[in-house]
Amino acid sequence: MPASDLTQIDETLPSGMPSIGLALGGGAARGWAHIGVLEVLAENGIVPDVIAGTSIGAVAGGAFSADKLPELKDFALSLNSARRVISLADLTPLSSGLVGGKKLESRLKNHLGGLRIENLPIRTVFIASELATGHEIWLRRGDMIEMMRASYALPGVFKPVPINGRALVDGALVNPVPVSVCRAYGARLVIAINLSPETMPHGGVVPDLPDFDEQLALAEDEETDANGPEQRFGWRDLTGLANPFRTVLRSQFGASDGSGPRGIPAVMMQSFTIIQDRMTRSRLAGDPPDVTIDPYVGGIGMFDFYKAEQAIAAGREAASRKLDDIAHLSERLKIS
Repeated sequence: MPASDLTQIDETLPSGMPSIGLALGGGAARGWAHIGVLEVLAENGIVPDVIAGTSIGAVAGGAFSADKLPELKDFALSLNSARRVISLADLTPLSSGLVGGKKLESRLKNHLGGLRIENLPIRTVFIASELATGHEIWLRRGDMIEMMRASYALPGVFKPVPINGRALVDGALVNPVPVSVCRAYGARLVIAINLSPETMPHGGVVPDLPDFDEQLALAEDEETDANGPEQRFGWRDLTGLANPFRTVLRSQFGASDGSGPRGIPAVMMQSFTIIQDRMTRSRLAGDPPDVTIDPYVGGIGMFDFYKAEQAIAAGREAASRKLDDIAHLSERLKIS
């Protein structure tokens, strides 16, 4: 369904307009910060009437709408090492995605299985992208886990999710922070949670680069090789992992900090981050939220799902900073 056709998305919009909307942005592992933000908002009596989530924002928003945020937090905190994260990666290298996603789907079903989006107590919308056309798809009905999977199906990492004859992928390709969705569903006060890293440069042009010192580069390569693959890829704790694909996992998901060779997913994820940052700034400039919560997540890589404690704390701290702004705007808009 094209996002522009609201009558096809939901033919039974309520007569009373929602007051508060939450737009939960995409950001892979940085998305654990949403948990901290949602906790602080709930603790202060700020309950949204509509939630729009993209990618990891769909997972957090759906869990919150289903009153399962504590369970999602427990799951996130259980991924306290790279080994545990990798244990959820069921490789499917000969398909359209490197990771099958069945293990992750199974974990989500433990607490969210059988739920449908349209039956949630809070109006909830997930954002996905149609692979064939690039259309922005708003998912408002159906099995919640299936809709989540469509929203976070990062191309190349997860396989596209077929829904109603359309191949759907990560919604961050078209709407990284879905403020526009909250507006369309009538939210008067829109709070956006933006996970773009603060370290992403906002400049655009580097006019020249210094001469490349080939000898220095060779020396650095020799030093890296001497350190061995465990040091080079930073996966020392995976040495004993009983997985025939552990070499592939190390080479493909390791060295996301620029300290060594990058695997295809790591390069793709960094490229995706650049695109998402540019898209986010463009979309927010055209349709700005009333309040933007920006958790400090620059030190968390897109694959660093084992840094949930750090991300959640960042979310709590960022949300706490904006409580006065939310209260002030709520009073001005007479939102009860």
